[in-house]
Order: sequence, then C-alpha cells, then structure tokens
Amino acid sequence: MANLRAGLIGIGSMGRHHARVLRGLDGVDLVAIADPGGDAHGVAGNLDVLPDIASLIKVGVDYVTVAVPTMLHEEIALALAAAGVHALVEKPLGPDVESAERIADAFEAKGLVGGVGHIERYNPAVQSLRARLDSGDLGDIYQIITRRQGPFPARIADVGVVRDLAPHDIDLAAWVTRSTYTSVSAQTAHRSGREFEDLVSITGRFANGVVVNHLVNWLSPMKERVTVVTGERGAFVADTLTADLTFYANGTVATTWDAIAGFRGVSEGDVTRYAIPKPEPLASEHAAFRDAVLGKPSEIVTMREGLATVRVVGAALESAKTGLTINL
Repeated sequence: MANLRAGLIGIGSMGRHHARVLRGLDGVDLVAIADPGGDAHGVAGNLDVLPDIASLIKVGVDYVTVAVPTMLHEEIALALAAAGVHALVEKPLGPDVESAERIADAFEAKGLVGGVGHIERYNPAVQSLRARLDSGDLGDIYQIITRRQGPFPARIADVGVVRDLAPHDIDLAAWVTRSTYTSVSAQTAHRSGREFEDLVSITGRFANGVVVNHLVNWLSPMKERVTVVTGERGAFVADTLTADLTFYANGTVATTWDAIAGFRGVSEGDVTRYAIPKPEPLASEHAAFRDAVLGKPSEIVTMREGLATVRVVGAALESAKTGLTINL
C-alpha cells in the first residue's frame, strides 16, 4: 500500500515540530509545505516553501496539518474541506464558537476526518491518569486543579492566555473525567501592558458534579504544567513537563473524639510514582491521526470535541467581562 501524502501549512515554532514528526512517521510521506512567511527555522529541506493553501492543495495531498495562527484556521480549513482533504488543525479549532462550528460542519458534510491538535491528551502521564481513573483507582472524583504558568512567549501576538493556553487544560480535564462543563466563572488580569489578558483563573463544574479550577498565566518565572485530581482514595498528580504520574494515597485518620468522630478525614499515606512508557506526545498524536485517515481504530480529538472546548473558552471570556457565571 502506498504511503499517505501529507502536507503542512505553517512552519513556525510549532509547525517545525510537525515537520520533524511527519518526516519520521511510518506510512506517511511529507510532500508539501506552505508558509507565506518563508522558512525561518530551516525545516523545509528539499521541499519548496509554497505561498498558500491553494498551492499546497494543487500538489495533491491526502491530509494536511494546519499550524498557522488561530485567526487563519477557518479560511484554511474550509479550503481543505472544499477540496476533500482531511485535516489536523492545531488547537484551538477556531478563534470563536461560530468559526469553529463552521469548520466542524464543513468536514462532517464532506465525510472527512477532522482532528484538533490538543496534544496534552497524548502526554503519557495524562494517558495513564485517564486509564487509572477509568479503572476506579481513585474512587469517586471530587476535584480537578490545573496549573499552567510560565514566562511570556514572544511568539504569541494575536491572543491572550485564555485562547492560547487554557484550551489545553479545558480539554484535558473534560477528557480524563469523561464529562462536560456545565458552568464557568473566570477572572482575568492584564499585567504586562499587552492588549490581551496574561492571567486567568477559571472555576467550573462538570455534568458529573466534579469541580474544576484552572490557573493559567504568562507572568511566572517558574514553568509549571500540573494537573491534580483529588478523589475518594487520594490524589493523582500528573506533571506533563516530565510526563510523570504520582499517586498520593489517603491514610485514614482514626479518632475517639466524639465531636468529630462522624467526620472521615484523611492523612498522608503511601506515595507512588509510576514507571510508565514515555513516547513523544506529538508523535502519538500524528500516529493516531494517520490511523484515523486510514480507517483504522484510533482515538483522535474530533472537531466536535474541539468545538466544545472553544465554547468553554468563550464562556470564560464572557464571564471575565461580565462578572457572571456562565451556564453552558
């Protein structure tokens, strides 16, 4: 069977990594690259850097990875859908709900495989976390807390942290709990003099009753990517920078004090850091999308799921603006 012919549009700071992974992906040939800004990172190799999506489509491709600024996602994705080309679009799917919905509708109408690059789902720590939650290792889940903070990346010019960073954790939290957001409340701040927010604190609730908190900023000298899931039997801590998953077990507290004997408290129990395989998340993401295009069993982030995340992002921004809790 001939290899799939893949294209890539956008070879900036994220696109260059897509190019590297696509070149090493079994069953796939990277045959075309497009970027109107040229090849700043020198990743094109022996391929011409085409000027636009129309030129890339003319080469003849089975699918395209879209790694351009979010504001261009709709234009490029709709062109690919019209040409009958499958697409993996970097997160978020679109700059707003309406745009993301048009993209999802276009791919569904053509029966195309459309995916969204929510790479954190493929982090080994998150994959292991979800499997252990599914197995009931934590019992009932009470709360999820995520912290994603670090210095401002100069490459970001068109959005704030809510659209750029928060989608990672919004999608991750819903995915590991297999639930959906029912309400969102958010506070933002502007501390660095930019047009867009550089800090957000989001509180929400899932349909299954789990409470979620997301803290995201570009203001910290300490880079942190942590997800804490607290439940009946203790807490899981997933560090997606190191792909480590640690379990903190509850130690039961016995008491003979009548006034509080009815309260079941916990104390520190055993701590376990799991030894898990650690493949590169981006490589796992591309392998899953390749298999989906081939019609093989595969778990990708669908465009409908990407749209759901964009809805939560929009609700967070609306809440920050109005001071109200937004029901979804």
